[in-house]
Amino acid sequence: MLVIFFIVSFVSSTIGAICGIGGGIIIKPVLDSLNILEVSKISLLSSCTVLSMSLYTFIQAKISGSSKVDLKIATPLAIGGIFGGIIGKILFSYIIAFFQNENIAGTFQSSILIFLTIITLFFTIKNMGINKITSLHITNIFLCLIIGIILGLLSSFLGIGGGPFNIMFLYLFFSKDEKTSAENSLYIILFSQISNVFISIIKNDFAKINLSFLYVMILGGILGGILGRLINKKIDIVIFQKLFLILLFIIILISLYNLYNFWINI
Repeated sequence: MLVIFFIVSFVSSTIGAICGIGGGIIIKPVLDSLNILEVSKISLLSSCTVLSMSLYTFIQAKISGSSKVDLKIATPLAIGGIFGGIIGKILFSYIIAFFQNENIAGTFQSSILIFLTIITLFFTIKNMGINKITSLHITNIFLCLIIGIILGLLSSFLGIGGGPFNIMFLYLFFSKDEKTSAENSLYIILFSQISNVFISIIKNDFAKINLSFLYVMILGGILGGILGRLINKKIDIVIFQKLFLILLFIIILISLYNLYNFWINI
């Protein structure tokens, strides 16, 4: 069992570090599909793995002096992400408490994830063509906070880190190219997951999970962050876009499978 958790966290975090999506958007649906833990426990393990990977990636980029994080924009987004992360965590807990059925919570998560991933897929395909989508260049701090809250809420509620939605938002509202968006995305994910994990500590959620799973996944997250960062430096935008598209297709297929399983078990 530990080997499965390590492989999932390592591979997901490697891809997450390459694409700036955190890895949780892969970890969450993959572990859901294996049906080995409750939805709430998988969300917590996913959040901790994403936090460890994004923290390593950010510190390493700062130490090496290669960071592409635009602090004037990314910091208010990250602060908004903290508040959004808190809201998302509370909302997810409320849904579980209200319905008293984790399969219903999983149905909500999978449905929203499929919807948003399909939108991101069409956005990415459109942006690979000649006539790209017109982007904005927002600098207003208040608007950055609002967008950060939205991203943090999605990240925390879905238990996925940040996902491809961060990449899409950073292009649409801040005119960041894919590879620059990837690094800024991990910075935002870092803060949203800090708030998510902090609430879990307050609620003593860690007492409900096997800590061996947690340690193994954190190790996989950090090692995946190391490998993913090395690969990210070597690939160009075209390869990045193709990998991103393949990933979106895989996420949609796995999430559809999970939605079916959650639905029939309600």
